[in-house]
Amino acid sequence: MIPVDLITGFLGAGKTTFLLRYARYLLSLGLKIGILVYDHGAVNVDLPLLNPLRSERCELETLAASCDTDCHRRRFRTKLLAMAMCGYDRILIEPSGVFDMDEFYDTLADSPLDRMLSVGNVLCIVDAKLPEDSLPEEDFFLASQAACAGCVILSRVQLASEEERDSTLSHLERALTAIHSVTISSDRLLARDWDSLTGEDYERFSRCGAFPPDYQKSLIGAGGFQSLSFLNLPLDEVALREKTRTLFADTGYGRILRVKGVFPEGEGWFQLNATAHATQVEHAEQGLPVITVIGRELNENAINILLTGKAPRLHIL
Repeated sequence: MIPVDLITGFLGAGKTTFLLRYARYLLSLGLKIGILVYDHGAVNVDLPLLNPLRSERCELETLAASCDTDCHRRRFRTKLLAMAMCGYDRILIEPSGVFDMDEFYDTLADSPLDRMLSVGNVLCIVDAKLPEDSLPEEDFFLASQAACAGCVILSRVQLASEEERDSTLSHLERALTAIHSVTISSDRLLARDWDSLTGEDYERFSRCGAFPPDYQKSLIGAGGFQSLSFLNLPLDEVALREKTRTLFADTGYGRILRVKGVFPEGEGWFQLNATAHATQVEHAEQGLPVITVIGRELNENAINILLTGKAPRLHIL
């Protein structure tokens, strides 16, 4: 059977960046891999970072979880059935940051996938600069994903102080306790600058395994998290940075957790990734010019006016 690795982590933790590094390691071993990027928004905006991986030995697939729970579960199962017949040595899945871990285990246990695919490794990415002001719903996804992980990997360690790293680990422990799950042992944790990771580290990731869900479930589906996507915004990098700061600073737009997307400027393309405490802009391959805003209790009208200069159109049925 083909092993399936899940690269999980809450919104903005750095899953796509890690996946790029991990996939390159697997490709260096001569493996043929398939990658499924499973986004919470209606439009997938993470592919430009992964496009350099495309080759005869690496294929990329996408899935949008913008429909209801039953619908996207069917799409997930159908996509995995198709991938199971492609002759991959391994399949990697990067789900949404608000992914229900039961969906992963339940889908792979469903016939006929249970005879074609197997649970490989669950790797959970946790931001070393984890904010303290998270809501219980956010902590549920953080903890439930970490509870199933064979290895929890801290991101942005080189940017975090020792106090911030300790605070993050304490926060994770509290979140695990809240869902009645066990503490992550030290042998399941890695906290190091990703630029210093070695082949031995990646071999460890590729063999760390996974833990079945064992916690008190308090949310169904995406837990009230929403996303809005905007195509062809007439904004350059300076304007995007300014408006992104406004979204995070003003609670009138809702509780904004992530802003991400791809935009053109000059003769190049760039990828925007922003959380409340950090905004990154990197070069990207040409992609779909879309910006996605993810959060809770989003004020769609206000966000539209800020980003497009006009209110959303009314849909008359």
